[in-house]
Amino acid sequence: MVTLGVRDLARARAFYEALGWRGAQQPDNEVAFYQAGGIVFGLWAALGGHGAPGVELAHNVRSPEEVDALLAAAERAGATITRKAARADWGGYTGAFADPDGYVWEVAHNPDWKLASDGSVSIA
Repeated sequence: MVTLGVRDLARARAFYEALGWRGAQQPDNEVAFYQAGGIVFGLWAALGGHGAPGVELAHNVRSPEEVDALLAAAERAGATITRKAARADWGGYTGAFADPDGYVWEVAHNPDWKLASDGSVSIA
């Protein structure tokens, strides 16, 4: 999953929809998700502190246990845990790490999203 931080979600959606993106799922006033083949493209007004531009990468997994395992593997490989795994207010389980160059990856289990055997995500 790739998420862009946006200042104005409605404006960002209008822009991407003018470019042909369709079928956004918008569970609240801060985030919208588009299916992009086997991955998800997100727009999030809260990324980086409510409107600060930024990019967040995410690796979605099938269970909370896989979140814990992937965070541990990343730490063993040299990552810094930036957010310990915990239940999220949206119903999932998530944590985050920074790779050695500082790129932050969220590791998440979203019970509402289905992962195919190849790891691709379907938000439908």
